[in-house]
Amino acid sequence: MSVHAINPALPSRPGLTVVPDPDDVERTVDADIFRSVFRRHAAGVVVITADAGNGPVGFTATSLVSVSLLPPLVSFSIATTASSWPTVHRADSLVINFLDAGQHEIAGRFATSGVDRFAEPTRWSRLRTGEPVLDEAPSYLRALVEHRFAVADHHIVVARLATHAERREHEPLLYHDGRYATTDRPS
Repeated sequence: MSVHAINPALPSRPGLTVVPDPDDVERTVDADIFRSVFRRHAAGVVVITADAGNGPVGFTATSLVSVSLLPPLVSFSIATTASSWPTVHRADSLVINFLDAGQHEIAGRFATSGVDRFAEPTRWSRLRTGEPVLDEAPSYLRALVEHRFAVADHHIVVARLATHAERREHEPLLYHDGRYATTDRPS
């Protein structure tokens, strides 16, 4: 018996049957649908910190992505309207602070507008190279900014990893379905 794709837009392959699901309703992606879809996409949570000479800034990010192994590059996005953007725009380097499963309060603080994110109870210090780093972050990467690309209402920042510190092992903090979560690893 020959099995083929029912949808003529899809390539026919032996043994492949593609049957459209009558419940699949495609809709145009607007801002509400975009947010709804990505709420269901689990992402790791980090706090990115920088200082371009006017004091430390930081923000919570779930957009950290590895870009290249050789050289080691990462990227993240930041809204053009974010209070941290002017500093990130001028900074030559920054720190990516990884958070552990119990640090949702730190993530929330650095995601809140209009507050001094570095005031108590935040514990932070400076690296020898001057960048602000969160003292309670279980690990961090120091990175040198290589590119900034304007894309719609955000900028994509590409940075080359320079140094790393692993202070302790940890379970990652995740963001999923509008709240902070953790992995459920079997013991």
